[in-house]
Amino acid sequence: MLNRVTIDNIEQINELQSIFNVVFKQKNELINTLTNNPYIHLYTYCVDKNIVAFIEFSIMYDRCELDNIYVLELYRKKGIASLLLEFMIEVCKNNKTKNITLEVREDNNPAIQLYQKYGFQKKAIRHNYYGDCNGILMEKEMV
Repeated sequence: MLNRVTIDNIEQINELQSIFNVVFKQKNELINTLTNNPYIHLYTYCVDKNIVAFIEFSIMYDRCELDNIYVLELYRKKGIASLLLEFMIEVCKNNKTKNITLEVREDNNPAIQLYQKYGFQKKAIRHNYYGDCNGILMEKEMV
């Protein structure tokens, strides 16, 4: 089940960040984002009331940027990332965005293949973007 993140489930997001061993927003920043930033879209995907994935994207006027997408390892290869991407693409269509961009680690072949499946194309290499690895800028035209 897909759910929009609200102030009420911030603690779950913090727990999820620790499970993924990633911090994309501190608690205060997350509260500020949810209450003051109309451009950010943050959703979780639950199985049996447990958050197993989330997606964060920003729609700024006529463009979208995929900021984060994570699926717990146990739930990978079950179509959850595809569902999240399809949801984001549908929201973008409804908002009449012209394109969606993202950065992905050059060594993350499963993610690159997933993005290509949905029409994202490699546009540029960002050298040392992740410190230990190059990033690939990818774009999907929505026209």
